[in-house]
Amino acid sequence: MDLRQAVAITAVAIAPLANGQEADNWQGETELGVLITSGNTEETNIKGRLGLIHEVETWRNTGEFRANYSETEDETTAEKYQAALETNYKFAKNQYWFLRGSYVDDRFSGYDFESTVSTGYGHRVWTSGERSFLDLSIGGGYRYNKLEMVNARGEDTEDEAIARLAGQFNYALSTNSLFQQKLSTEIGLEDNNRVTESETSLQANVVGNLSMKAAFRVKHRSDPPAGSESTDTETSLSLLYGF
Repeated sequence: MDLRQAVAITAVAIAPLANGQEADNWQGETELGVLITSGNTEETNIKGRLGLIHEVETWRNTGEFRANYSETEDETTAEKYQAALETNYKFAKNQYWFLRGSYVDDRFSGYDFESTVSTGYGHRVWTSGERSFLDLSIGGGYRYNKLEMVNARGEDTEDEAIARLAGQFNYALSTNSLFQQKLSTEIGLEDNNRVTESETSLQANVVGNLSMKAAFRVKHRSDPPAGSESTDTETSLSLLYGF
């Protein structure tokens, strides 16, 4: 199974789920953070994100697309593009089956790209109002990564079955502010290579649909490619527009 097959399977499975459903059930948010300095230090940091959610009685579909770019003294220091799509089939009041696909192109990670497809069981174990909830999920899937350089075994790819554990906690601090915690880990069933990601954020409404968002993201690989760090962190402050 290669990347094209994985992407095709994900697309074929997810695309029909939203087909024929009401357009006005879609919600989304765009996020942009820009920092430009000059003088003793010349640096440019740009962060962009698009998040989409479509929810009806039986289905919930989400998509997230991210781009990060940093440049210092005419030298690129960060360049990353990410995409994740997930669909949930709600077969009971607070229980659902999920299907998820993700793709990451990080220029400085030691990979040409990273991709996963996973499926499993999810449970909304707690909810309060429209914006506060706790989701937990467990499942399995497949990982296919392309390395920039061959590893110690003389291979330039990583492909194996994975187990996936994930959780998301949203808590409305007030009508104008929201705390959010996302946490996931994907464990290779062959090499036990674990990839854990966490995002902690706080957003507060400024005016209308415009909000400020502060976030801290961590990604840890238990067995990174040679020459790469095991942990990446990102701290950001950005404007967020909901629609």
